[in-house]
Amino acid sequence: MGMVRGVPRTVRLLALGAFLNAVVSFTFVYLFVYLVGPRGLSVTQAGVISGVGGIGLVAGNFTGGWFGDRFGHRRALLAGACVSGAALVVLPVLPVAALYAVLPVAQYAAGVVRAANAALVAVSVPEGGSRRQSFALFRFASNGGFAIGPPLGALVATRFSYDWLFVADGLGTLLFALYAARILPARGSAHAVPAHDPDAPGLWRELRARPAVLVLLAAIVVVDTVYRQQYSTLPVFLADHGHTTQLYGWLLAVNGGVILCLELPAAHALRRRTPLGLVGAGLLLVGLGYAVLIPGAGVLFAVTMMLSLTLGEILYKTPATAYVADQAPGHAQGRFQSLYAGASISGQVLAPPLGAALYAAAPGLLWPLCALLAAAAGVAVLGARRLPGPTERARVAGKGPQAETGSPERAPAG
Repeated sequence: MGMVRGVPRTVRLLALGAFLNAVVSFTFVYLFVYLVGPRGLSVTQAGVISGVGGIGLVAGNFTGGWFGDRFGHRRALLAGACVSGAALVVLPVLPVAALYAVLPVAQYAAGVVRAANAALVAVSVPEGGSRRQSFALFRFASNGGFAIGPPLGALVATRFSYDWLFVADGLGTLLFALYAARILPARGSAHAVPAHDPDAPGLWRELRARPAVLVLLAAIVVVDTVYRQQYSTLPVFLADHGHTTQLYGWLLAVNGGVILCLELPAAHALRRRTPLGLVGAGLLLVGLGYAVLIPGAGVLFAVTMMLSLTLGEILYKTPATAYVADQAPGHAQGRFQSLYAGASISGQVLAPPLGAALYAAAPGLLWPLCALLAAAAGVAVLGARRLPGPTERARVAGKGPQAETGSPERAPAG
């Protein structure tokens, strides 16, 4: 329990809700199979519908924080969950033509929920509090739910039908909205009261005052595109070298198991380390993981690659999220978290087409380029520690704590 000591009760309750919602959030895993199977669509049609849904998800992550900053993070979460849940419940009875519109809307709303969750975690933790541990707990809960969800979804699909996957996901999301409405105060809190200030500086001006955040966001887009090659080109690469799907499944199990076992302890043990140093080291480990595949595709190489990727993920994802929250001004917390949420999922859209095109044209270049890009992103983040920012200027003026020098007051927050 020491690992989550200091995590506010609201964050713990949100994490529980995220776990339960993640357990039934399995439609994205089986969407393509559903479209080409029970729906009888061609592979091309299914690819287009899945693609526009993915674009909607990324767009919701990138823009959803605006709703929280403007209308309140609680309202943004509840509205997004209700829209997404309702759309998923009715999706099985909709004609194919309607899927092109309804699925992107459902995914966009899900992206808004993801951004709102991040903002709610950020505003629930007092300034200088345990933001890093709070985000680690939330990720732990979500990852735990996703570990259960796909096998449960397979059981539902085989015992009942694929239609029930969408009904269960939609009802689960609506129940999550009801749960969130009960645990988040409706009035008089940072969850409900929007921080909108018409006289406050605009988003771009706030970002320009924090160049390290801009570097971090760009680095996350690059590394997420690299990281998610494990879900697209990696299984093809392994198959081309004579490995079965079973090995790929075991590699994903290694990834999930190590994250569930080590992420919370790592966040607690490293809570006093400066965040950008951890993020940079994590990105370098991602690059090292793909570099391991350059000499060969043996089982030892593949397992070593996945361990390096997983340790890199543990090092960079939670500190990066908390760092963005620490750097965000109060009136733009939602938009800052939304930008990070969008950057952290951008590879879902970018990784498959870019990786597949390169692998088809020059398969020998894929892993060297992935390693180089991730290493460059890591070096850029490490270098960003020297960039000035408003927190450093405020500290010099005697107005507040520092964010990136490892002081006991600030470093634990991320």
